[in-house]
Amino acid sequence: MSVLKASLKRSSETSYSVDDTKRPASEATSFEIETQNHLRKQHKASKSSLQIQWASSSTCREEHSLMTMEKEFDSKLTLQGNNGGDGGASISRSKSFAFKAPQENFTIQDFELDKIYGVGSYSKVVRAKKKENGAVYALKIMDKKFITKENKTAYVKLERIVLDQLDHPGIVKLFFTFQDSFSLYMALESCEGGELFDQITRKGRLSEDEALFYSAQVVDALEYIHTMGLIHRDIKPENLLLTSDGHIKIADFGSVKPMQDSQITLLPNAASDDKACTFVGTAAYVPPEVLNSSPATFGNDLWALGCTLYQMLSGTSPFKDASEWLIFQRIIARDIKFPNHFSEAARDLIDRLLDTDPSRRPGAGSDGYASLKRHPFFKGVDWKNVRSQTPPKLAPDPSSQSASPERDGSPWNPTHVGDASVTQNDGHGGVSSATESSGSITRLASIDSFDSRWQQFLEPGESVLMISAVKKLQKITSKKVQLILTNKPRLIYVDPSKLIVKGNIIWSDNSNDLNVQVSSPSHFKICTPKKVLSFEDSKQRALQWKKAIETLQNR
Repeated sequence: MSVLKASLKRSSETSYSVDDTKRPASEATSFEIETQNHLRKQHKASKSSLQIQWASSSTCREEHSLMTMEKEFDSKLTLQGNNGGDGGASISRSKSFAFKAPQENFTIQDFELDKIYGVGSYSKVVRAKKKENGAVYALKIMDKKFITKENKTAYVKLERIVLDQLDHPGIVKLFFTFQDSFSLYMALESCEGGELFDQITRKGRLSEDEALFYSAQVVDALEYIHTMGLIHRDIKPENLLLTSDGHIKIADFGSVKPMQDSQITLLPNAASDDKACTFVGTAAYVPPEVLNSSPATFGNDLWALGCTLYQMLSGTSPFKDASEWLIFQRIIARDIKFPNHFSEAARDLIDRLLDTDPSRRPGAGSDGYASLKRHPFFKGVDWKNVRSQTPPKLAPDPSSQSASPERDGSPWNPTHVGDASVTQNDGHGGVSSATESSGSITRLASIDSFDSRWQQFLEPGESVLMISAVKKLQKITSKKVQLILTNKPRLIYVDPSKLIVKGNIIWSDNSNDLNVQVSSPSHFKICTPKKVLSFEDSKQRALQWKKAIETLQNR
């Protein structure tokens, strides 16, 4: 069935979110030291030093573009022409051009690394401050080994090239890149207001005025992206970031597709066709034509806009269900239920954006975005000054205000990455559940532990949801282990020095057979009918472990 064969490999969940938890300066310094020490160990263990070139000859193989010896990359590129031809003759492919955002000769030691913004399958994004001048960035750190292994080089390059050439206030800015033997780094604009997803979660749902403000800014940025001949292909609340004063910026161009008339200058070997691309979005926001393997169009993003507007107004995605397969079935059947509180204008716009024919969606027809902007839902919007309007007040992160002992001193809290669900305090003494779907629950991996070493313990299609360096406590002694929770679900603990599995905790969805008891912010027990395992997490994530496991049990 085509639904089950849809190319929805969610291997590039690189959107990031911001929590407002204040992290002690000493902890950031400790983390930086851990990172530096880990890189030194890796360097000693490897006699060859890998250097990725953000762009390379189209005649080079995948691995050769990642494995050049100790050669720094200049921001001025000279490239060989495209001799192979890929059917994309009308796409501009240049033999040479200069990056606006240069590759610098920085090292990770030049930055003070702070809280985690998000974790993906081969990358993590952290808040980073340049020691020299105090400038703050969202530093995207990408694992070269994993990129090479999974053949993602072309897509990493494409994202870098696209971000370099886009220039719009509604799109995250790329400032510079750098690299070392094991990682690629992209210094992106740090959006301190967090994800739009977080605002929806904290407020339960948005008012129509709030949804109007945000959706108008998304439309403004999407129009620019489409005018540049690009399809984003992963529009969703998690990829709509907010500045500190509350304005929208679109992030995560890991799924981007250039059209044949794109104004973006591509490199000869840059990924640009559907055959090569595997990044095609998130299950709950994917249009029916993608599930039926139809070519990508601008209408893909407009469908996702409709899903996002629905989620703003309702608090949940329109096709939410218990599994990806059921979500796909609802999308194909166009099984939409509108809440009674939706206005007629909002209902009509969403209904039109979720048309099964992509060419009939507002913004995709011959009138272009003019027809979308004329819709009654956007009545009164000053499109020329859409970015100078006063934004809605942001709901604060409840974890940053909580005085509970479980949260006190915690360096970070569960941050939504991808289309998933984590139960969070809603700021009113209750709890609210974030959108639940599409394969993984939430990647909660700690940044000081998440690297390619742990990939070898995963089965095909399995991903890490939470991971920590902890102490396994016994009556007299304790031993350091890496505790890993996966989406299968599985709970394992690994000897971090010998890199061998030391134990596999039998999973059960029944809380009588598997439960977590928290005795302090740092101490917790995982209880099964046969044994009780005690752990100490120095980063005080005991409550987060309990919530992560219970979320999986209740999904």
